[in-house]
Amino acid sequence: MFNGLLKIAPRCDACGVSFEDADVGDGASVFALFIVGFLAMVVFLLVAVAFNHPPIWVHLLIQLPMIPIATIACIRPLKGVLFALQFKHDAQEARLDD
Repeated sequence: MFNGLLKIAPRCDACGVSFEDADVGDGASVFALFIVGFLAMVVFLLVAVAFNHPPIWVHLLIQLPMIPIATIACIRPLKGVLFALQFKHDAQEARLDD
């Protein structure tokens, strides 16, 4: 389904159906933002409570690698799920009928 890290392939390798009309937009990014943002706040609070308000460099040491890695790990599966749902339900761009 993917051609690279996040790019949707132009057609299915198994059956040859075209994926040209499918576009999930920024939906996966929004969901990843909510999920990773929530997890980052939970980790921040757990570290603050567990180590009795450590210095800011401790939080930076944990959060700076965690946030990009978790975001990259989340976006691809979320984009795949949104694309599969769009394809299954034959979702089309909204149109105004004249």
